[in-house]
Amino acid sequence: MQDISASLGLALSLIASGDGDLYQIILLSLRVSLTAVAVSCLIGLPLGALLAISRFQGRGGVLVLVNALMGLPPVVVGLLVYLHLSRSGPLGWLGLLYTPTAMIIAQAILITPIIIALSRQVIEDLDVEYRELFRSLSVPWHGRIGALIWDGRFSLLTVALAGFGRAVAEVGAVIIVGGNIENLTRVMTTAIALETSKGDLALALALGIVLLALALVINALVMSVRLTAERHAYA
Repeated sequence: MQDISASLGLALSLIASGDGDLYQIILLSLRVSLTAVAVSCLIGLPLGALLAISRFQGRGGVLVLVNALMGLPPVVVGLLVYLHLSRSGPLGWLGLLYTPTAMIIAQAILITPIIIALSRQVIEDLDVEYRELFRSLSVPWHGRIGALIWDGRFSLLTVALAGFGRAVAEVGAVIIVGGNIENLTRVMTTAIALETSKGDLALALALGIVLLALALVINALVMSVRLTAERHAYA
């Protein structure tokens, strides 16, 4: 209990003092995770919608695969990205290893199956409601996808939040491809792992409290935006 009280006091003092290193870590964490979520949504939402409205042989197997990929081990993803981005890998010439871009790629790979699977369920439920209407109006498949994504936009915000939660808490993949380099690739989770390994449990707990607070604030903001938009949309 004493350690927790000390870490809480340290976290508050670091925030109040405007500690440059802390804010740099926070901003990098947000930039990496939010960019990864944006990339994953650009890829995952259309694919989830396409999977929701499509009926084809083997669809059940694809659904099983997508759901299984939601549990991708982060260290395995990190290793695969590392092998591709390392100097001897096929993408080594890009020089992306140990950069924030490599961390974004790893997080996006982890998040995209989550976005696909959850958005597919949301949009499939909507498609059941509107299927006959679309059929009577002869709406093409790409028009159906756009309409369903737009109509389900409020529910899909929750899907994006689920992806963000996975991204911002990720440590295994980002530490492999990012290297936890000070002032370059050190994010909240890797900083916590480093301080724990150094035995500085008070600072590690302080960083954990800050990370939790950030996640709560972002979730509260998104939910507030969603509720406000819903009230205006259905007023």
